[in-house]
Amino acid sequence: MNHSALPLLRRAPLALLLSTALLSACGHQTETAQAPAAPRVVAAQTLKLASSDQQNLTLMSGTVMSSNQVQVASRLMGYIRTLKVKEGQTVKAGELLFQVDPTDIQGQVAQARAGLAQAQANLANAKADFERFGNLYKEQAIPKQQWDQIQLRYQVAQEQVKAAQAGYDTAQAQWRYSSVRSPITGVVVQKMANQGDLAAPGRPVLVIEGQGKLQVTTQVPGDVFAKIKVGDKVQVLANGKSLQGVIAQAVPVADPMSHTHTVKIDLPENAGLDSGSFVRVGFAVGSSPQLRVPRSAVVDRAGMTGVFVVDKDGIAHFRLVRLGAEMGADVEIQAGLNADDTIVTSNLPEVENGVKIGGGNRG
Repeated sequence: MNHSALPLLRRAPLALLLSTALLSACGHQTETAQAPAAPRVVAAQTLKLASSDQQNLTLMSGTVMSSNQVQVASRLMGYIRTLKVKEGQTVKAGELLFQVDPTDIQGQVAQARAGLAQAQANLANAKADFERFGNLYKEQAIPKQQWDQIQLRYQVAQEQVKAAQAGYDTAQAQWRYSSVRSPITGVVVQKMANQGDLAAPGRPVLVIEGQGKLQVTTQVPGDVFAKIKVGDKVQVLANGKSLQGVIAQAVPVADPMSHTHTVKIDLPENAGLDSGSFVRVGFAVGSSPQLRVPRSAVVDRAGMTGVFVVDKDGIAHFRLVRLGAEMGADVEIQAGLNADDTIVTSNLPEVENGVKIGGGNRG
């Protein structure tokens, strides 16, 4: 053996030991780098869901109106000469609203006045003949047949005056109708014509709303109408809140075109709604198990509607849901959740898939 190689052989175990140690250290570092990072913790409140029997609601669209609302129209055909009231203006009962051009009516009044004057003149002549020939008849200076004709002429003249007077009164009344006055004290809520437009009987020009209670007017199909009655309580949904209304009127005759029934619902005094507001009315038509969640728990992520469900390890997962009717602060879940699921209900802007929910109230 070459003695010069001995030092190299003695150093070989040391080099092998160092190589093994380095490889072991590198392997340990690789395992440490591949270990998953701990999930981010978000403090939020959660809610464990449970189904309950809830009333099935059929939602119908409705409009808020005052119970004391009148449509003002002209009784005459003619062009509107003056119309100075505006929407939102308060008017008093008897106040002038608008005037219709009375030219045609003035002609009828003049004609009726002339007819009355002629009838009165004929009556005066007939009365004079009645008195003169009456004395002659008493003296037997004229035959009875002639006297009968005089009496008949006098009676006819009297009836003609009555008819002419009635015609004149009617024409005068029509002339007064050219000035249209407010039937109630209230607010002009709608203006459907302007100065210069043609007014016609039965065509509303203004809508005035008095100080009456607010009602919701809606149309319901026959199957819903068969299950409701006057006095029933219904839910009125508007502006994200739920109000309780009472059915005040239910018209039994259906509309021949839509085959729906008109239903009017009284609103509470503190409803906080304005006339003309759009609402939805929920009519109870039975009950069934339903799952509801707070509306605030529903989020929109990339155009998809869902909620965050927390698993047994406290990890949040986004789950798509199909929403139903809103009931106050809650919304019905028609698909996507189960009764035993736990959902996130707060701090949702910070919640995303994979985060760990903690630090809030769990329940």
